[in-house]
Amino acid sequence: MVEDEIIKPDDSIDLRGVLCPMNFVKTKLKLEMMEAGKVLEVVLDDGEPMRSVPRSLKEEGHKIIKVENVQGVYHLLVKKA
Repeated sequence: MVEDEIIKPDDSIDLRGVLCPMNFVKTKLKLEMMEAGKVLEVVLDDGEPMRSVPRSLKEEGHKIIKVENVQGVYHLLVKKA
């Protein structure tokens, strides 16, 4: 994989303004509808969502392949296990 390769997500979910733990629950439900190996873009607020959602996804066995902060809003690319 090339370092600067653009990874295009297969699906996206915008969870700005959604509180914990609902943002993780919604992410988990979205991933359950996707095939293994597909990439989901998750848009999260800073703070508690950014601390807990990636950690919970890793505990579920999914892989965080990119985290990008765009003006205080985080874009995570998650590869489904």
